[in-house]
Amino acid sequence: MDLLGDDFPYAATALQGKHALVCGASKGIGEATAKMMAKAGANVTVCARSTEALTALCAELSELGPGEHTSLTLDLEDSDAIVAAIPALLEQRGPVHILINNAAGPPGGPLLSNTLDEFEAPFKRHLYAAHTLTQLLAPGMEEVGYGRIIQIISTSVKEPIPNIGLSNTLRGAMASWAKTLSRELAPCITINNVLPGFTNTGRLGSLAASIQERTGKSLDEVQSAWLSQVPIERLIDPLETASAISFLALPASGGIRGVSLAVDGGRLRSI
Repeated sequence: MDLLGDDFPYAATALQGKHALVCGASKGIGEATAKMMAKAGANVTVCARSTEALTALCAELSELGPGEHTSLTLDLEDSDAIVAAIPALLEQRGPVHILINNAAGPPGGPLLSNTLDEFEAPFKRHLYAAHTLTQLLAPGMEEVGYGRIIQIISTSVKEPIPNIGLSNTLRGAMASWAKTLSRELAPCITINNVLPGFTNTGRLGSLAASIQERTGKSLDEVQSAWLSQVPIERLIDPLETASAISFLALPASGGIRGVSLAVDGGRLRSI
């Protein structure tokens, strides 16, 4: 499938006039989401730590859709920087209608091997940043009568994954945070989570390398073990995940609130 070409699943004006802030947009699912939303007509602000990667991405977005696209270089672990940057963004670009909370996950390993200090940076990058951004952006969403807040987290919120204990803990906290907010936010603002399964990204590659180092198995053996759990027998394309995220951002998705949607090829066994 060419999800940015002939197989693009949405109208080119589906998100026209909407301003999307996509965090963690320099690679992987975040990058794919930015491209999908640009193709759907949104004005996209891409956020990450790499100015160079964001500049290149904005050039690509301009070729995909008619929106106005810009970059925001920001370290999501720095709460003070977020508080300083967002008002300036709103002043320059107007209200954000769609917030995509996304950031790199923590390293793998058994939970008992983690020190308390190792919890700090991932929680800042994910939970603290998502909470701060939502506090800053929700009032503007309510004022304009439209808001979509979407977290890219993990299937581990349904079924914890072995040997990524810190990530399991963090993702569960994010899901509970979002579910709580689904009962508190204004009626015009939805909040939902997308749970990627085994997705063809650099993050999955690093996890495979970690397993190889720990177990001595080859990368092919590691990937084969993963795919044996997936009914569709392949990795997920990041654009497939981005398609689900974009769907939750649409005006027509206003009745979906507080859900965790798995995009995992059917791997989860829970209902």
